[in-house]
Amino acid sequence: MEVESKGYVQNDNLPWIEKYRPQQLDQIISHEHILLTIDKLIDANRLPHLLFYGPPGTGKTTTALAVARKISGKRWKTMTLELNASDDRGINVVRDRIKTFASTQQMFQKGIKLVVLDEADSMTNDAQFAMRRIMEQYTKNTRFILICNYVNKIIPAIQSRCTRFRFSPLDRPSIERRMREIAKLENVNLEEDAVPTIIDLCEGDMRKCLTILQSTSDGFKTVNSANVHSCTGAPSPKVIDEIFSNLFALELEKCLKETQNTLQLQGIALADVVPLIHQKILRVEMNVEAKTFVLAEFADLELRLSQASSDTIQISSFVSIIHIMKTLMS
Repeated sequence: MEVESKGYVQNDNLPWIEKYRPQQLDQIISHEHILLTIDKLIDANRLPHLLFYGPPGTGKTTTALAVARKISGKRWKTMTLELNASDDRGINVVRDRIKTFASTQQMFQKGIKLVVLDEADSMTNDAQFAMRRIMEQYTKNTRFILICNYVNKIIPAIQSRCTRFRFSPLDRPSIERRMREIAKLENVNLEEDAVPTIIDLCEGDMRKCLTILQSTSDGFKTVNSANVHSCTGAPSPKVIDEIFSNLFALELEKCLKETQNTLQLQGIALADVVPLIHQKILRVEMNVEAKTFVLAEFADLELRLSQASSDTIQISSFVSIIHIMKTLMS
């Protein structure tokens, strides 16, 4: 049985990302200006259609569900139609489920109904055009909240009918406060060096942060930096420093061999190494020509890796890029 305590759902069988999902608008961390604006619109009974977009794990779905709870109270589930990525969002679903929900009167219940469409950017254009008409037709009693990662995949006709809010990656202090709070509630033995490691790995994604924290605490008695890297498979700073040092200190053939051996022995994918080496290179003082070259080549390298290119060949490309950069620096 699920019960709410201190704003969280008390159910030990739930993953932490659901167990500690904020239930109310005032419990959501960061995005204060967005939450304040939405809160004022609800209180003034002037809520428009909403479009939430931004990276994963930044609170878009949580905010949409909190809006539903604030508008409808305890009966929010009956007054809300939520469709997510696991549902078919073709034109038939728009014409059948969404239109039926928007047009049907709720017996003994008054108020605005909400249609929450998660991953709306995966909807077909035909479905979006059909939904645009429904948004207009039933605007008196229904509001739409569209959630997506890429706003450019939403047709302009829908964008112009919504108030748009961009959810940026969460800031480090906010993530750290919430992570320490949850670690304390779950009696996690959290060491200080683990906190910045997890925050660096999650890149502003609170969901990823809690997943890493729970996975590491389940697998190890202590959550520290080394155990976090072991659990996630991410390369440790020591390994990255070694690769970076070899790239600048060794000749091409020897550097290539050492880099291949390090990645193979550590079981690390080149796709995980490139962003970390990229961060280190940004801090190296060099002329504009060399820095421009290496940044452009790293972008192409990451694209090739995302398209399932051979790691063995791309390691050669990776080492070659650095050595051409060194030539340009001299």
